[in-house]
Amino acid sequence: MSKYKLIRHYHNENCDSSNGTILIVAAHPDDEILGAGGTIAILTQSGYRVCTLILGEGKTSRGNNVTTLEIDTLKSEMEKANRLLGVVDCYTADLPDNRFDSVDILDIVQLIEELKEQIKPVTIFTHHFGDMNIDHQITYKAVLTATRPMQYECVKNIYTFEIPSSTEWNAFTRETIFTPNVFIDISSTIDTKISAMSKYVSELREYPHPRSLQHIKELAKVNGTKVGLNYCENFTLIRSIGKELL
Repeated sequence: MSKYKLIRHYHNENCDSSNGTILIVAAHPDDEILGAGGTIAILTQSGYRVCTLILGEGKTSRGNNVTTLEIDTLKSEMEKANRLLGVVDCYTADLPDNRFDSVDILDIVQLIEELKEQIKPVTIFTHHFGDMNIDHQITYKAVLTATRPMQYECVKNIYTFEIPSSTEWNAFTRETIFTPNVFIDISSTIDTKISAMSKYVSELREYPHPRSLQHIKELAKVNGTKVGLNYCENFTLIRSIGKELL
């Protein structure tokens, strides 16, 4: 059992979950919105039970003067953003920010396995393995380790997403470049994604920073035009087993 603990921040009993469970595994608060916010909104509106697991506390790498109040504020923003998207359960684990490499990867794997056994997701969305951020890289490895494709594994589908200010900031090589092959039309939920991201007041930056609201919408627009859509989110399908889609 991991020495870190899962913390459930809220549970929405009124959400429709008729189509099954999907888990978003993100390294930091706001990654879930940046990477898949529009898709999450579509999924919850379509009757999927969507849960989020935010592994890191998301603040303490920014200096020695980060206060408990700042961390609590970020968690409050996280709850507001996830509720707005219709997320049923939101979990955190408070791993040290930008220091996942100081944690035994087995502890991270066991956190994911513990939650996976509780909620039985069919699909997981998580980080691209080639991101510049070390926490993103380790999250990806931990997800794959926790979902090894054995006979009775519940997770059948794994997708990775891009994170503005991480995915595109790494040096592009054949091994690290994000190459999407799944394109989700979020034209109907782009405004919901932007509204959810706006809850993360402490994480937003001024344009032209990649984590500005204007750029987030522009990125979805550019991604959409590449495949004939108004707005879309891009994903890479890592694994799909059986007949399930999402």
